[in-house]
Amino acid sequence: MDQLNVKEQQEFQQIVEQKQMKDFMNLYSNLVSRCFDDCVNDFTSNSLTSKETSCIAKCSEKFLKHSERVGQRFQEQNALLMQQGPK
Repeated sequence: MDQLNVKEQQEFQQIVEQKQMKDFMNLYSNLVSRCFDDCVNDFTSNSLTSKETSCIAKCSEKFLKHSERVGQRFQEQNALLMQQGPK
């Protein structure tokens, strides 16, 4: 990053931010799709049943905890790689 001039650094930062936003939107979209498909079964009413609401809450909590844990493991592995340095 030190080899880039200010304009290039700004462009790079913008690309990274766009990628992060895209990844977040994909994560959110997958969460909604997965929990909806797994939990919503009754289409005779325009509101969710208590069972569906509970299922969605549990599903989204599990999904987000899983994503957080994967992110933590990724950070840990990245830190180890950075400590080891180039081989």
